[in-house]
Amino acid sequence: MSDASIQQVRIRWIVVMVVVAAFLVILRLFSLQLLHSSDYRERAEHQYVTPNGQIFDRGNIYFTSKDTTTVAAATVSSGFKVTIMPSQIEDAAETYAALSRIIPLDKDVFFAKVAKKADPYEEIAERIDDTSASAITALRLSGVTLYREKWRFYPGGPLASQAIGFVSYKDDDLVGNYGLEEYYNDVLSRNANNLYVNFFAEIFANMQSTIFKNRAATGDIVTSIEPAVQSELEHQVSVIEEKWSSEQVGGIVLDPATGEIIAMAHAPSFDLNEYGSVKDASRYANPSTQNVYEMGSIIKPLVMAAAIDAGAVTPATTYYDGGSVTINNKLINNFDKRGRGKVTMQDVLNQSLNTGMVFVQQHLGKDAFRDYMLERYKIGERTGIDAPGEGKGLVSSLKGTNDVNFATAAFGQGIATTPISIVRSFAALANGGTLVTPHLATAIQKESGGITPLEYKTAPTGLKPETISTIKNMLVKVVDDGYHRGLEHYSVAAKTGTAQIARPGGGGYYEDRNLHSLIGFFPAEHPRFVVYLYNVYPKGANYAIATLGDPFFNMVQFLANYYEISPDR
Repeated sequence: MSDASIQQVRIRWIVVMVVVAAFLVILRLFSLQLLHSSDYRERAEHQYVTPNGQIFDRGNIYFTSKDTTTVAAATVSSGFKVTIMPSQIEDAAETYAALSRIIPLDKDVFFAKVAKKADPYEEIAERIDDTSASAITALRLSGVTLYREKWRFYPGGPLASQAIGFVSYKDDDLVGNYGLEEYYNDVLSRNANNLYVNFFAEIFANMQSTIFKNRAATGDIVTSIEPAVQSELEHQVSVIEEKWSSEQVGGIVLDPATGEIIAMAHAPSFDLNEYGSVKDASRYANPSTQNVYEMGSIIKPLVMAAAIDAGAVTPATTYYDGGSVTINNKLINNFDKRGRGKVTMQDVLNQSLNTGMVFVQQHLGKDAFRDYMLERYKIGERTGIDAPGEGKGLVSSLKGTNDVNFATAAFGQGIATTPISIVRSFAALANGGTLVTPHLATAIQKESGGITPLEYKTAPTGLKPETISTIKNMLVKVVDDGYHRGLEHYSVAAKTGTAQIARPGGGGYYEDRNLHSLIGFFPAEHPRFVVYLYNVYPKGANYAIATLGDPFFNMVQFLANYYEISPDR
């Protein structure tokens, strides 16, 4: 090449490098002036910087109202902490008197900290509002300093506490514990030194969120929890717990078409802003996703639908109910040990007859029963809900050939699953036969801007449309003719369940302890919601309809009114 050509190539390379450098500078300025401007603004003010140079920050969690507006469920509040340098306190009594006129102080604690003359930093008060901070600043007290601080704040207090979780220390770091705070900790966390994080690492983190589904850079979590529905469900659950002195009560409202959880409530609950006052740490856990129970008779519609789908029975199929049946020398009774004579499959659901379900299972056969329960309804698998520590169904009894295990499983004993799993199975009966993934989060509002909708898997059960229609009609009859209650203008498809509670360690069942359940969906022809209530060890009532009937239909009526659902009858 000639000298002139070489010179031109060099000039082109220099121009390219200058352009690239300018582009990177512009990107960096964008990051500094827009993405991180608030952080730098705080650090520019001396009184806002704590001695370790770190200020807590974290993404928000939002509820979503029915009109799609978001409401803060977890956010960050800011204020001030008051600190002292003991060696610079000239008159401890006067300093205490001046401060205590503005903020509450424990006198003994204050003087104990003042006595630590070799300690350059002692905190004496935290979470002080701007007005109090200004008043303290005006005093110009020697040895007293104010620092900006931030902390996690939950505007709803106890609202959806087990679903949301909280932030607490793990070693020296504040991280999410339980609920959404833990599950989405990587999204919600903010690096304490994020002002100095490698710029290119930040760019590639955002690129990764674009390429991989349900993977996002830091941001805020938007949930499907509707605050008014959540509040009403918590009210109903609390009423149940108080009235029946229950060990535990829970409820779920789910959209069967999408898998979005509209509400998830439990009692006893706790205030997220006062989580440290809870003495029993088990209260933090989410029983709807982590605990497994033998569900009892709410399993019956799933089994009946399977048998109808396989052509083993129809609603009009009859059998003779003698009140009990013997399988391999084991006597299986109806709940009241009474026989009804010749009855139909509709009667089996209306009157919740265990012997009838044994008849259904035997006509369906073990292999088909196992296929529907484990492969189609997937009751032995985790649902994939976005909650930490999801429990897994206990269904090993169906993997063998024991006749008794299959017979008892047909009416919901001997197999166990989580409440959220049974809700997913019922949602498939409501939505036409699709297993949805129950979920709380619907989108991530990225810190860098933009919204990433979250996507969740679905799976077909293979149930025929005519099967779905038939089981819906049967469950509506259960409500109208079996329970003799419901709503005048809405068709409700539902079933109760009363199951004995197993003793820990496989020691049989408690004679006096039951799990009550009531699950259903409405309007039956075009279901908007699946509603599920469960009641662990209620006192003073034998059957689920007694403890859960009123709260369930109260919840259905509330949803119908609140969402202005058109009557379907």
